[in-house]
Amino acid sequence: MELGKLKMIAPREKWKHEASDFTPWLVQHIDELSTALGVELEVENTEVAVGPYSADILAKDIGTNKYVVIENQLEKTNHDHLGKSITYASVLDASTIIWIATNFTEEHQKALDWLNDHTTEELSFYGVQLELWQIEDSKPALRFNIVSKPNQAVRQASKIKSDEDLSDNKKFQFKFWNNFREKLAKTNKIPSLQTPRPQYWFDITLGKSYIHISNTCNTWDNIVGVRIYIGNKIAEEMYPFLYSKKTEIEEKIGIQLSWDPNPDTRDKIIALYHKTDFNNEPKIEEALNWMVDYTIIFREIFSKIIKQKV
Repeated sequence: MELGKLKMIAPREKWKHEASDFTPWLVQHIDELSTALGVELEVENTEVAVGPYSADILAKDIGTNKYVVIENQLEKTNHDHLGKSITYASVLDASTIIWIATNFTEEHQKALDWLNDHTTEELSFYGVQLELWQIEDSKPALRFNIVSKPNQAVRQASKIKSDEDLSDNKKFQFKFWNNFREKLAKTNKIPSLQTPRPQYWFDITLGKSYIHISNTCNTWDNIVGVRIYIGNKIAEEMYPFLYSKKTEIEEKIGIQLSWDPNPDTRDKIIALYHKTDFNNEPKIEEALNWMVDYTIIFREIFSKIIKQKV
């Protein structure tokens, strides 16, 4: 068997200039970066002015609705780009920095790791090495090689330590969402999942800002829920559109949903609830499996319909 030779080619051969070539390309292919990072990104703007300089890309993390600064560097990393990235993030109130470069020095990789381990979980730093590979004379293939990212094990341990004084109710919710996330991750159906927190809800993205799945764990009434949560910024336009698809949606899901149960609120909700017993382990397991199944169904159906509106 005759095999081709795999070789790496310089990204500058495809993109001559960062601002005029690579940045526009990345904007059009932001989903590829999202998949590599496990973070759903939505581009807000490019070349965003920050004093005398400009941030390459300002995006939004759809899962948190927080800003993300993306700094591109088609060369080896340097102090200048690291300092600018942090400055851009502070001025633009971003919670995540994604630094893309063709080669990361050991010092800069360690700097990002240190920042991830010594800052709050509200801040995240990613180092992404841009690689282009080719077999013989084939078209070049892109690879986003993640060289630095938040250490979830460290953050989870820190979170557990900080939550030692939580109420029994909050501790139960924290355990419930950890089990839910673990079950959902095993399905490989959803690319990015948030870190569980000791709270009433667990959000999952739908590919657009201000609308997402917001699962609930109501320990007082022994009820779990899978909900489409529509923020007030788009509710007046998005809710009527989805309601016009009510029959189609419910036929695909196979059950009737609760549409806007609290009409006086500006945020809108489309929900499905399930009664359980949080004092009964088999019932808890049943509720978790129910929630996983319907979360996948909701995301598949609603994300496709939402794209029709976009």
